Amino acid sequence: MRSAFAVIALLATGVAALSGAGLRPNVVVILADDLGWSDIGSYGGEVETPNLDRLANNGLRFTQFYNTTRCWPTRSALLTGYYAQQIRRDALPEVPGGAMGIRPRWARLLPELLKPAGYRSYHSGKWHIDGKVLAGGFDRSLSMSNPGNFFTSAGNFRDDVAVKPPPEEKGYYATTATADHAIECLKDHAANHADKPFFQYLAFHAPHFPLHALPEDIEKYRDRYLAGWDVMRDDRFRRQKEMGLVQTGLSPLEREIGPPYAFPDAVKKFGPDEIDRPLPWAELNDAQRRFQATKMAIHAAMVDRMDREIGRIIGQLRAMGAYENTLVLFASDNGASAEMMVRDGGHDPAAAPGSAATYLCLGPGFSSACNTPFRRHKSWLHEGGISTPLIAHWPAGIAAKGELRHTPAHVIDIVPTLLDLAGVAKPREWEGEPVPEAPGKSLAPAFAKDVEIARDFLWWMHEKNRALRMGDWKLVADAGKPWELYDLKTDRAEQHDLAASKPEMVERLSRVWQQETERFTELSKKSLPLPGRAGGKRKPR
Repeated sequence: MRSAFAVIALLATGVAALSGAGLRPNVVVILADDLGWSDIGSYGGEVETPNLDRLANNGLRFTQFYNTTRCWPTRSALLTGYYAQQIRRDALPEVPGGAMGIRPRWARLLPELLKPAGYRSYHSGKWHIDGKVLAGGFDRSLSMSNPGNFFTSAGNFRDDVAVKPPPEEKGYYATTATADHAIECLKDHAANHADKPFFQYLAFHAPHFPLHALPEDIEKYRDRYLAGWDVMRDDRFRRQKEMGLVQTGLSPLEREIGPPYAFPDAVKKFGPDEIDRPLPWAELNDAQRRFQATKMAIHAAMVDRMDREIGRIIGQLRAMGAYENTLVLFASDNGASAEMMVRDGGHDPAAAPGSAATYLCLGPGFSSACNTPFRRHKSWLHEGGISTPLIAHWPAGIAAKGELRHTPAHVIDIVPTLLDLAGVAKPREWEGEPVPEAPGKSLAPAFAKDVEIARDFLWWMHEKNRALRMGDWKLVADAGKPWELYDLKTDRAEQHDLAASKPEMVERLSRVWQQETERFTELSKKSLPLPGRAGGKRKPR
C-alpha cells in the first residue's frame, strides 16, 4: 500500500519519485487494430467511447504519436523497443523479414525485461509476433489468430495450447472474450500474486476486418453515417480544432487512391453497391450510400464494443484496488485500413452485414474519414497510415488531467518508458551476446509536463514506402516515387510539398534515412536464421 508521504512526494517531484519510493506501477497496454486517429471521442470521433474518453480527460493525450503503419511491425516494436527492421520483423531491401521474420536472440520482449523487477505479465488477444507467447516471458496468455470470424474461438491458443471450440458454439465474440481473459488474469493476480506488480498486454482485434459486430451494436449506428464520409470528415475536423488536437488544415479526400493491394475479384464479391474509391458522396446512388454507411456503422459498433470491454477492465482494476497505481496506455497498431479483400471463410452477400458469414472491409472512403485530418491509410507512411492516438492515464503518477502532449513519439518508446518507471536497467548482453542500443526514448518526462523528448529523428520503411521525421521536417515517399518534403509544424496534413523548393533539406534528410537503412541492414544480417527460416511476406493482415 502507498503511504500518504509517498503520494505527496510523488505529486511534488513527478514520476521520478516512483523508483526512489519503490512504487513500481502496474501497467495495462491496450492496442486496437486498424483504428483511425479520429475514431474515438477524445480525438474528435462521434463513436461513443466514454471509457477511453474518461481516461483521456483524467490523463494525457499525445497529439504526435506514431506506429509503424502495419500490424506485426508495430507489435514487435512495441514489445522490444526496436524498429522492426532492426530485428528482422519487417523487410529491408537486402534482408527478408515481414510477418515471418525471426528476431535475433538479443531482441527480448518486455515481459522478460520486467521480470527482474518482480512483474508478472499477461497477454490477451492478438499476438502476431514470432515465437510462442509464454516463451516471450508472459505468465498467461489467450492468443487469438482470428481466422476471419469474430464469432468463434477457432484458432485460439490458451497458454500456447490450442483451444477446441465446442461443437455448437454460441454467444462468443472475440472482443468480449479478449476482455474476459484479461479480467480472469487480473482476478487471479489479485488472489494469488497481490504482492507483485503486473503488466497486462491487451491486444484487441477490433476494428480490423472482417467487419463483424453484435447486431444490437450495429443497430445503434445504423443510420448514423448516411450523410457520408465528406460530412463525417468535416465534423471530426471541427471537433479536433475545438479540442486543440490539430493546428493545421484538413487534407482533401484523395479521390484517386483506392486499396493498397488490388483484389478486383474480391470487390466483385461484395456486390454492385461496393466502390473502391472515395468518390464524392453525392455521386453515389441510394443503394451505394446505404451499403457504405452500413459498413461504417459496423466499424463504429466494433469500436464502441471495444470501449465497453475496456470499461469492464477498468472496473476490475478498481475492484482489486489497483486503479490508482496502474498506468493505462491506449494506442492503435496502424491507421484505418483501405484494404478490400475476402479471405478465410469467404463472403455471403445474402447474409446480414456484420454477421459471421460476411467478410466486409471498410474501404478507402470511410477509412479516409477515420484518419481525419490526415492523408492515406494503413500501409502508407503519410500521416494517415502512421498516426495513432496515445492515451496515458495513471492517477498516482500523472497529476495532469485532460492535457495534451505535443512531443513526437513512437511505439519504440514504450519499452524504455516502462523500464524507466519500473526502475529496470536493460541488460547490455543476453546469453553472452551484446545487446545493441535501442532507439526508443522514455516518455516519463512528458508525463509531468509538456516537454519535447530529445531525439535525432524517427525512421520508417514498409513495403518500399519510406519516411523520416527530423524535428518538424518530414521526408516521405511511396514505393518507387520521389521524395516529398513537408513542414509538419504548419502542414501536418501534408498538402504542400516543399521538395522542389528545399532540395538541400531533401538531401540532408534522405542521407540520414539511407545511413540508418544501411546500419539496420548490417545489424539485421548478423546471426541470420538458417535458410528457409527467415521467412518473407505473407498475406496481409
